[in-house]
Amino acid sequence: MNKTIGFLITICMLLTFEGCAQNGKQNLGTKKAEYHKISEEEAKKMLDGNPNAILLDVRSETEFNYNHIVGAISFPLPEIEANAANRLPDKTALILVYCRSGVRSKAAANLLVSMGYTNVYDIGGIISWPYATE
Repeated sequence: MNKTIGFLITICMLLTFEGCAQNGKQNLGTKKAEYHKISEEEAKKMLDGNPNAILLDVRSETEFNYNHIVGAISFPLPEIEANAANRLPDKTALILVYCRSGVRSKAAANLLVSMGYTNVYDIGGIISWPYATE
């Protein structure tokens, strides 16, 4: 009888530990989508350190054509919701977002996060960007 109880306790413990191990495996590599605001210095380091980073200018096409951060692509804020899935298919890609002063970039970053993008950073506005523009 004692051997049977001991055996059942061992089985229960093993099943419990297996369940915990499975939960841990499911959470590995899963990054929560959340809003991140970073400084220009942090953004420059991220851009320099990751050639695959996507730098989004969410201002109008006219503003973009006038002046933009080197390497940026134009993706106006009003177009993001309808076109993000096509233009930004990898929801884990490193995406840095800016506008003129930081208002639209915050809105765009929050919108992308709400759409499930997990590696989005708001770098604010071009008016405070101390590095190269074109």
